[in-house]
Amino acid sequence: MQRRILNFGSMNIDHVYTVEHFVRPGETISSLEMEVFPGGKGLNQSVALAKAGAEVYHAGKIGKDGNFLLQLLKSVKVDVSFVETINGYTGKAIIQVEAESGQNSILLYNGANWQMTELFIDQVLSSFSGEEILVLQNEINLVDYLIEKAAQKGMQIALNPSPVRDDLKNCNLNCITWLILNEIEGEALTGEKEPECIADTLLARYPQMKIVLTLGSQGVLYCDSEKNFRYGVYKTQIVDTTAAGDTFAGYFLACTARGMTPEEAVAEASKASAIAISRSGAAVSIPTREEVLNSNLELA
Repeated sequence: MQRRILNFGSMNIDHVYTVEHFVRPGETISSLEMEVFPGGKGLNQSVALAKAGAEVYHAGKIGKDGNFLLQLLKSVKVDVSFVETINGYTGKAIIQVEAESGQNSILLYNGANWQMTELFIDQVLSSFSGEEILVLQNEINLVDYLIEKAAQKGMQIALNPSPVRDDLKNCNLNCITWLILNEIEGEALTGEKEPECIADTLLARYPQMKIVLTLGSQGVLYCDSEKNFRYGVYKTQIVDTTAAGDTFAGYFLACTARGMTPEEAVAEASKASAIAISRSGAAVSIPTREEVLNSNLELA
């Protein structure tokens, strides 16, 4: 039986500039290309969840300029009845993508993503029970309140702590079931640089947590109180890494929600992420589950 997933997260309009190199302080350069895409870690992960076959509900806020984001979510069968349109601007992102490496640098404008209220959160959560999974990132306000209220309902919570800010200190991470993060976020939370040290430190603090640490070209490290394993990366051409982490997170959680083992979930999520980075854009680069299952990619 597949569990319902509520993703309470950000929605952005991404302006993506392809450049020869990231702009340095005091420097002005011309971009090779400029494109506009739907984005935001919340939206990207909802798209990934839906394309991976999950029953997903997205909650959040946009401005009147963000209607096309709703249309995208609807097109992949995400329920958007908990998305509110407000006066003001939708969240924005300015993304630089290096043409040769595919690496990215991102500047965020919070916009409507930081207009959450306790009343709005309470209204959304009233439609869900302890049987469901709550997915969170750190691109909206009141994440600490969401964790507290969802935990009171008995919901299992998945957190992608990006971006890592001081307000994460207010969050009760003892309530988190799955912490999905990369090395940079892991170092910010623990002070450790080595993957095993990051995972060990987090598990020592939060023994019930399941750690999913993505390591870029080094694959993934999964740790919980019973399991500890690494998984490699699939061979692919790197075009744009913008949605790599969001694709992985969405697929991993969708697989978990349908009862797959951590090993199976990590394998499928890793392949989906490899396909995503071979394409341009964020949400639009995320593959369908059929594409993932039919892919002939091989581990490096």
